[in-house]
Amino acid sequence: MVDLSIDDIERLLADAADRPVEVGDGSGRVLAHTHLAHALQVAALLRAEDPADEELAVAGLVHDIGHLLEGVGDDTHAEAGGAAVRGSLGDRVGGIVALHVEAKRYLVAQGGYDRQLSADSVTSLTRQGGSMTAPEMAEFVERPFAEDAVRLRVADDGGKVEGLDVGTLDEWLPVLRRVHARVT
Repeated sequence: MVDLSIDDIERLLADAADRPVEVGDGSGRVLAHTHLAHALQVAALLRAEDPADEELAVAGLVHDIGHLLEGVGDDTHAEAGGAAVRGSLGDRVGGIVALHVEAKRYLVAQGGYDRQLSADSVTSLTRQGGSMTAPEMAEFVERPFAEDAVRLRVADDGGKVEGLDVGTLDEWLPVLRRVHARVT
């Protein structure tokens, strides 16, 4: 297990500007994004939803950091990312990040959400366990941070807009540092 320092997190996010990721927009088109562009969009969507909740927005910023860790696959990126940031960003941010894939499975199980998923999210859903069963859903909603993970997941799917200007990483670093200072 990797335990990232705040400096490690900032470095990985900065390096993510050079890490391309292709996402489908649901129409069959494939959009070229970077991991950082996606992270900034998700964080901005969550901040717009609740400007006072910096931890939730920071969870959006780092939610896919597991993809940037050596040897971590798509099916385990949420848990690995949550574990990696927990020491520097706290239990809540780590917990939300760790549950964001489970939140996708939960939303799909509720019905209709799969039609909102991008093509890449539909593909990865199978690797990540598919739709939850009723017992899994009941267990999920009882977990700490499940409601926040659902909010993150919805923003995750909305944060795939090509060319959307949501600011820069430099604008988010003070927020990241404030959350770090509160939990350490």
